[in-house]
Amino acid sequence: MILDTAAITIRSLLMLAATSVLAANFASADDWPQWMGPTRDGNYNETGVIDSIPADGLPIKWRVPVEGGYAGPAVVGDRIYLMDYKRTKGTLVEEPGAKPELEGTERLLCLDATTGKQIWKYEYPCSYRISYPVGPRATPTVVGGIVAILGAQGDLAVLDAQSGKLKWHINLPKKFNAETPTWGFAAHPLVTDDMVVTMVGGEGQAVVAFDRSTGEVKWKALSSTDAGYCPPSIIQAGGTTQLIAWHPQAVASLNPKTGETYWTVPLVPDYGMSISQPQRSGEYLFASGIKDKSLMLKLDANKPEVSELWAGAPKTSLSVSTMTPLIHDGLMFGTDETLGALVAAKVEDGERLWQTYEPVRPDHERRLNAGTAFVTRHTPTGHYFLFGEDGHFSVADMDADGYHSRGQVKVIEPTQTAFGRKVVWSHPAYANKTAYVRNDKELVAIDLAKP
Repeated sequence: MILDTAAITIRSLLMLAATSVLAANFASADDWPQWMGPTRDGNYNETGVIDSIPADGLPIKWRVPVEGGYAGPAVVGDRIYLMDYKRTKGTLVEEPGAKPELEGTERLLCLDATTGKQIWKYEYPCSYRISYPVGPRATPTVVGGIVAILGAQGDLAVLDAQSGKLKWHINLPKKFNAETPTWGFAAHPLVTDDMVVTMVGGEGQAVVAFDRSTGEVKWKALSSTDAGYCPPSIIQAGGTTQLIAWHPQAVASLNPKTGETYWTVPLVPDYGMSISQPQRSGEYLFASGIKDKSLMLKLDANKPEVSELWAGAPKTSLSVSTMTPLIHDGLMFGTDETLGALVAAKVEDGERLWQTYEPVRPDHERRLNAGTAFVTRHTPTGHYFLFGEDGHFSVADMDADGYHSRGQVKVIEPTQTAFGRKVVWSHPAYANKTAYVRNDKELVAIDLAKP
């Protein structure tokens, strides 16, 4: 028993040390250096921010014009990094199956977080041949003095975050003869250790790791029809650092240093739409896609393995499309693709507890195809910040008993078209006691400082 206890203690210390090393790769908790925050789990850690939204709304610090894109902003220190697409030729068509021929320029903008003014930009010509071609999908990743970007047609690049000087730039379809997904490349680049990792697609190259200094390939792993849309992530489980990747055929765990496969579990969403990042909470790992393609896995405590707890079925669990759900205190919160409402469900069995359209589209009360709200948990207070598809920003408490509003305000107009309605499907960033949100025309800074 003494030996077992000692082994557990040593294992715990090793896992804590590994977690600390991983965290050290990122900027401080007050920054938002990549999609869904410092550790890609949707937690916002800054103190001194609002607990509710007053009836007269929130102050707007500034608004600056930008071009089209789904990509959210990243914020590090006094700088914002944002991708967009400046169309110069062709007509934008936003319809399923349509792939209009567009010409233009993809851009990475570096802006002053205080004023919104441009500090530098990196741009390159880019022809679009994808569905819903308004602009880039992937949020820049800013880690260790570099910024990694991925354009909608597969342009992967790394630049110096301070100066904007290019380190390397490759096009994934050209380099790997990879198929461009229907809705473009969207897997927010993962920067870990000395690598940039993203989804590529194809035989033996579903996931590819690049040397972040040179762009040289360090390893390739798994096989898939195409890249899908889900970003890779890092977790600590079973005494092991694991890279989690969900491509259109399966969820898998890899050794992030070598690409060796630890485990793989089939999960095939409709239309190849592996979008939502699998979310880890304690011993659980939840993956979800459209048409009731969700799966709850249990992570082994001692080795990199998993077992299946349950699979989603109609009217249970969450079947998400364009967002990644949050898990806290045994509950999952996310917008269900079929309902279009925000739903709460139990981790243990997927039972749904309640649903509401309030943070998605206020006053809406019926089915909404792919209705979307991006959910962020404010860790110090336990409140939730939600950004809905029609441009409303909300603060709420959420538990097993329901959704408890703490105020709402319209902050931006939806400019994209989906299912016959206008939407904004870009994840916000939270830093500097500010919420940064964008559509296809402007980037807006909303003051969240507590009065």
